[in-house]
Amino acid sequence: MSVSVIPDEAESNARATKSPLRFPDGFLWGTATAAFQVEGSTTADGRSQSIWDSFCARPGAVRDGDTGEPAADHYRRMEEDVRLMAELGLPAYRFSISWPRVRPDAGPVNRAGLDFYERLMDTLLANGITPWPTLYHWDLPQALEDRGGWADRDTAYRFAEYADTVLAALGDRATAWTTLNEPWCSAFLGYGSGRHAPGRTEPAAAVAAGHHLLLAHGLGLERIRAHAPHAEAGVTLNLFPVRPALPGDADDLEAVRRVDGLQNRFFLDPLLRGGYPEDVLADLAPFGLADRIEDDDSRKIAAPLDFLGVNYYRDLHVSARSDAESGSPSEWVGAEHVSFPRRDLPRTDSGWEINPGGLTALLLALDRDYAVPPLYITENGVAFPDRLGADGTVLDHDRVEFLQTHLRAAHSALEHGVDLRGYFYWSLLDNFEWAEGYAKRFGLVHVDYATQRRTPKLSANWYAGVVADNGLGTGSEAR
Repeated sequence: MSVSVIPDEAESNARATKSPLRFPDGFLWGTATAAFQVEGSTTADGRSQSIWDSFCARPGAVRDGDTGEPAADHYRRMEEDVRLMAELGLPAYRFSISWPRVRPDAGPVNRAGLDFYERLMDTLLANGITPWPTLYHWDLPQALEDRGGWADRDTAYRFAEYADTVLAALGDRATAWTTLNEPWCSAFLGYGSGRHAPGRTEPAAAVAAGHHLLLAHGLGLERIRAHAPHAEAGVTLNLFPVRPALPGDADDLEAVRRVDGLQNRFFLDPLLRGGYPEDVLADLAPFGLADRIEDDDSRKIAAPLDFLGVNYYRDLHVSARSDAESGSPSEWVGAEHVSFPRRDLPRTDSGWEINPGGLTALLLALDRDYAVPPLYITENGVAFPDRLGADGTVLDHDRVEFLQTHLRAAHSALEHGVDLRGYFYWSLLDNFEWAEGYAKRFGLVHVDYATQRRTPKLSANWYAGVVADNGLGTGSEAR
């Protein structure tokens, strides 16, 4: 799904004058978090170890030796956090459920773990906030990794058991369920480059994990349909527009094809077209992709979706020419030689280039290339080095600018006819940012990790104004 052929009009629209605009009636606004990133209390209520607990314990794996304890202490401060969302007027909350809390060691059901999510969802509903639960956001029980993890087909069936448990208990409390968040990261960062848990550097295992995650999605979708037939069901992918560093250069165009195939089409085509693209099957033949596909897998994976979640943080600018970061181990299985040269664009604290026009281009490409269900931007956000001022405020004007330009980019896609139904900012709270530990702050709400004090940033109040007005530029965004 390369967007190199999308005209520059998409990007110019995103940079258009800051005229007032409104989103469609019923557009869903919210924020997002993930269990391991915010909950803390990693040994509470019978929860077992996840692959991220084990990864954090590995010397040098996570910046500064940080762990998921206490994170943002959301497990113990859940009611406070829901009140904060209600005060900001946020209509929806996207969160994930911890598999190790609900089925510790992938074994018997842990009622205490389920009780926490029942309380969370009931508290959200009591405050007029729509729960948007995700079944899996990367926290595989370590016991399953010990048996092979996502590289083992059996893990998909264990996921189905876990999903059955969750939906049987909680299925009546949400109108939308997501099976997986960003399976690309789980597979290719976790098993390819090893930059994420479980930290394996096995290209064939990464490819197997990608397929088994898709199978898990299909099996999980069946459980959602069985227990919550009233609810919408979908999956969330992190998708990247992919462009060549040298337009028209044959080698760069080939690098774009490979990267786009691995990042985007590896997941989009099985979900929306019923099978892997032929060129991706060929690229990954040395790593055994075709050998992993069993009878009926494609049908299960391609079961109809009610929505597709899109996580967008940046686009990819790809060169076929290697640089110092190219080579193995790599998440770019079969394309380890590619590089991503920098452009003259502003960058986030994570080092990611800021290009809001890429969001418009991505949404247009999805609409053009696939028979997509309704779309939701389920993550879009930015890390900046926020500081709590002497007066107790965080004046994150840079985040406000990021939000404004990306919301305008999203609205541009709407104007082009894309069926975009909602937007979730990542994230509600500063939190544990995976291999970066606590060094990066994405939150609308500042968290003092020593005291766990919450302080809404300037961006939180600005976003609250956007939500209240269902639009931008109407004069009341900063409440």
